[in-house]
Amino acid sequence: MNTRREFVKKGVAGLMAGSVVSLPETFSAQAKEKKEDLFKLAMAGFSFVNFSLDQSLEMMKKTDVHYLCIKDFHLPYASTAEQITAFHEKLKQSGVTGYAVGPIYAKSKTEIDNSFDYAKRVGVKLIVGIPNHEDLPYVAKKVKETGIRYAIHIHGPGDKLYPNAMSVYELIKNLDPGVGICFDMGHDARYGNDPIADLEKYQKRIFDLHLKNVTSATPGGTTCELGRGVIDVPLFIKTLRKIKYSGMCSLEYEKDMKDPLAGIAESVGYYKGVCDAI
Repeated sequence: MNTRREFVKKGVAGLMAGSVVSLPETFSAQAKEKKEDLFKLAMAGFSFVNFSLDQSLEMMKKTDVHYLCIKDFHLPYASTAEQITAFHEKLKQSGVTGYAVGPIYAKSKTEIDNSFDYAKRVGVKLIVGIPNHEDLPYVAKKVKETGIRYAIHIHGPGDKLYPNAMSVYELIKNLDPGVGICFDMGHDARYGNDPIADLEKYQKRIFDLHLKNVTSATPGGTTCELGRGVIDVPLFIKTLRKIKYSGMCSLEYEKDMKDPLAGIAESVGYYKGVCDAI
């Protein structure tokens, strides 16, 4: 009896040892085959409207996100050079890079000037903004002068300025190519459009992307965890790869905004899982 038990133990141990030897080779081969995406995951600063910078960075650290679109409630427009330097140092200590500023509403040419001045002082090359229609040629002029790109944010049904991607494109298609779209896929879907088709259609003018899902493709649709809504996120990510999108996918989580960490974590995990799986 003891001999039989020893035989079984040795057999199981041998199988386990064989598995341990072969698994790293499999994982290594998969790692070699996996290509890094041109686009990167980021956080839209508005997701943290109810939190200090320190609290926001702590949530980003917990969810392993390393890029941030900067909002003025974390870095005021009137910040001094010293305050901006300290801000970037705090981001660096948390492994985060600020890649853009906004969204910034600009209701006059003076406010547009201020937006570009702010972006220049902060040291970023992208503004997410909402200017008036009549000021778009002036925005294009500032883009050409500064080399800072300008992405117009869409806000879905009920927004009179820029409800969807098409509304922006028709206004900017003949302007400087540095004027583009901040493509909020959730708001585009809420308008009743197909965000995957629009992503492909307007790809050359999409400079930034607000990653989100919504409960329904209607004006009443609201933000939900990325894997739980009506937008086909795996197909959306496949399309990002197809068009070789090289900007940021900024998660804008507008649910449970006073206690968003669980939803952000679920959404980030889902996004990374989809990227790995497909």
